[in-house]
Amino acid sequence: MRIIVLAKQVPDTRNVGKDAMKEDGTVNRAALPAIFNPEDLNALEMAIQVKERVKDAEIVVVSMGPGRAAEVIREALYRGADKGYLISDMKFAGADTLATSYTLSMALKKLSPFSVVISGRQAIDGDTAQVGPQTAEKLDIPQITYAEKLVDIDDKSITIKRRLERGVETVKSPLPALVTVHGSADPCRPRHAIRTMRFKHALTPSELQAKSTDYSAMLDSCSYLRIHEWSAADLGAEPARLGLGGSPTKVKKIDNVVLSHKDAKVVTSADSDVESVVVELMNEHLL
Repeated sequence: MRIIVLAKQVPDTRNVGKDAMKEDGTVNRAALPAIFNPEDLNALEMAIQVKERVKDAEIVVVSMGPGRAAEVIREALYRGADKGYLISDMKFAGADTLATSYTLSMALKKLSPFSVVISGRQAIDGDTAQVGPQTAEKLDIPQITYAEKLVDIDDKSITIKRRLERGVETVKSPLPALVTVHGSADPCRPRHAIRTMRFKHALTPSELQAKSTDYSAMLDSCSYLRIHEWSAADLGAEPARLGLGGSPTKVKKIDNVVLSHKDAKVVTSADSDVESVVVELMNEHLL
């Protein structure tokens, strides 16, 4: 069984400042530290749980992004993944959800056959929750969204408990299928020390070329250390459907809102002080 995890390296939106956006409406990734998208970590954990239940299962991590996104793939290898593919090309820059899902669907077709594709519900740099479902539609496979718990899986079907607004629902889908995982699912296990030592030299071809030390002989003898790298040409993708040019979503206007304190107020634990703060917050429509 081949399990594919879609993982994204995202800017840490907890540290958003005035330089977080470019004039063209895209994220200024250079201005923010990069992290593993949180819900994609939940997806990785669910994939590892599938692997623990199914004999000879393989986890393949796919990430679309610039060269530095290979760090996300290495992090997944440290935690339990088996193989990684970086989808990287300047032609992908500025892609919205439609262009991103098209690119990912082309990569998944190259990796076919697979049993299940698992991704986070949404990325924190967009919060659209559209890429997973759009990818499933382009592949013409069933999808289960807002997954919270893996109930059962075999060669023919997967059963998932999914989180709804007012409760939970258990659904069963034939395979192959795509599953998007909710943030309330099990958190991902930490790095495994032995796996970290095993995969610490896993590199993409671009990273290998940039290294001052020649690791080519090591990668030739240890094929598991190769992180595969695919360009738009490798995918056979239509140029008109890629990147900013292939994205119908256009940002009309951006307003940078940076909150900062103007003054400080000391409040004691007395009921009257607490009440006065609550009244003030209500008057300012903040509570």
